[in-house]
Amino acid sequence: MGRAFEFRKERKFKRWSKMAVQFTRIGKDIVMAVKESGPNPETNSRLRTAMQNAKAVNMPKDRVEAAIKRASDKSLANYEEIVYEGYAPHGVAVLIETATDNTNRTVANVRSYFNKTDGSLGKTGSLDFVFNRKSIFRFVPAEGLDLEELEFELIDAGLEELYVEADEEGNDVAVAQGAFENFGSLQKALEEKGIELKSSKLERIALSHHEVTEEQAADVLKLIDKLEEDDDVQAVYHNMAE
Repeated sequence: MGRAFEFRKERKFKRWSKMAVQFTRIGKDIVMAVKESGPNPETNSRLRTAMQNAKAVNMPKDRVEAAIKRASDKSLANYEEIVYEGYAPHGVAVLIETATDNTNRTVANVRSYFNKTDGSLGKTGSLDFVFNRKSIFRFVPAEGLDLEELEFELIDAGLEELYVEADEEGNDVAVAQGAFENFGSLQKALEEKGIELKSSKLERIALSHHEVTEEQAADVLKLIDKLEEDDDVQAVYHNMAE
């Protein structure tokens, strides 16, 4: 199937495989949540979300508690959330969400990744027409749960779509999707129905996809890999057709 296919296959198994990377990113989410609204998950929905995501990747409880305690220290500086936008080689749009305590370091690193892979870093807002930010909730459907009925019940909370997809292990996972501004109402509605969420995120959904050859895809994935390996990067989105 060619070198590009093997490159994709290798990357698929490598992506998010390092637990330390996931723990670092969720740890930052916890710090930002506590700095924003305090250490009580009952009254801090953002912290509750971060803790749900920590549980989903088996982040040890003591690490979660340590992150909350560390964030409660007023002398600890908060992270600044910055979004970078640009184009990978072959015209693929790339959007990067970062959380950093040193913006100069972060922008220098991101720019270097684009330059080294023949991409170009763009201006903030240049990809607004390419990506739409959505509220995404994933959960394992309980036995006997009627998803069609649940979909109807969640409409008033802002649900746009409810569907089932396969996770990395091939298991069925239900996905509830809504508008960015309905994150809180959807989260509350799901929790009130006793649904244990596997993950809760604001994700960037590509409105259109850019077709590339397998050889071109390998070039694009080199940039994405470099970005995802950076400690300041929280998430990377692209519009390359899979």
